[in-house]
Amino acid sequence: TESVHFPSFVLLLLWWQVYSSAQDPDGRCICTVVAPEQNLCSRDAKSRQLRQLLEKVSLPNELLLELKEKMDELLPLIPVLEQYKTDAKLITQFKEEIRNLSTVLTGIQEEIGAYDYDELHQRVLSLETRLRDCMKKLSNVPFREGSQTADSNWPKGYSFYTNNKIVREYKSIADFVSGAESRTYNLPFKWAGTNHVVYNGSLYFNKYQSNIIIKYSFDTGRVLAQRSLEYAGFHNVYPYTWGGFSDIDLMADEIGLWAVYATNQNAGNIVISQLNQDTLEVLKSWSTGYPKRSAGESFMICGTLYVTNSHLTGAKVYYSYSTKTSTYEYTDIPFHNQYFHISMLDYNARDRALYAWNNGHQVLFNVTLFHVIKTEDDT
Repeated sequence: TESVHFPSFVLLLLWWQVYSSAQDPDGRCICTVVAPEQNLCSRDAKSRQLRQLLEKVSLPNELLLELKEKMDELLPLIPVLEQYKTDAKLITQFKEEIRNLSTVLTGIQEEIGAYDYDELHQRVLSLETRLRDCMKKLSNVPFREGSQTADSNWPKGYSFYTNNKIVREYKSIADFVSGAESRTYNLPFKWAGTNHVVYNGSLYFNKYQSNIIIKYSFDTGRVLAQRSLEYAGFHNVYPYTWGGFSDIDLMADEIGLWAVYATNQNAGNIVISQLNQDTLEVLKSWSTGYPKRSAGESFMICGTLYVTNSHLTGAKVYYSYSTKTSTYEYTDIPFHNQYFHISMLDYNARDRALYAWNNGHQVLFNVTLFHVIKTEDDT
């Protein structure tokens, strides 16, 4: 036979027995039963085991909840620990660098210790004297960024300009080298950049913080004309690679007066405009595809604009645009940049030379022009 096991609470129910039953006057059923003692379940062995088991189960649950709360508190510390690991690596690197510096300093200390203090003091005094001598020689040397030019159609010869508002004139290169200026002009307006030009006895320059072109007469000391160069960028919006507010470059060649600049309408690429030398009116303009901010400097020869690709060492005449044919080509003409930083470059048609300002040095480049004759086979 099979035995059947009932839980203790079922067995307890079986102990309840109906002893008698009757009805009261209202028809309600009255039953007399024999029930187990009130504390019988509490004395039952299985009930006690169940209570103990529940107590044991409830205790780990409380511990788990407490552990979860502590884990939640620790979660924000994880990024801090990650950062600490990174900082620990940096500290290790710093320690290594400090050890290297200590080694270098120890070597320097040993080297200095080999000299007598009086000998070192005499060397310092000697260097100070030499420095003062050099400063005296350099007192008349112009700034790193400046401008020099000569009037190609005027008999006054060589002139030198610097300082933003002061123009110094020299009758010859020899006078310029010796610092013997013949005349000084104080302009009514400051100029921007270094790209001014002297043409037929007048100075043409870009008025500071504007796209206005000024024509100033050296003879009368007055402004003869001024006109805004429409849409031209100014104040370092579209300068050459070296900056310096070189947005608008004025130049002259065998054909006449020119302005080289850039506009938003031409996507920051170079625009060439031929100007009326009297009224400064734009006679005609050509839009190129060469970015102005990628150009080191530029100059005009016989209506063709030549552009260098840098103002630093290794610069080349990299691009040219002919206003006669409205065509361009990329070139590869090495450009000797002896002093490493060109901030002004202009062609003088009379001297057939390029005037340059190269890191405080005034340099002239002789130019040789070749006439290329094309045949039918070359076209």
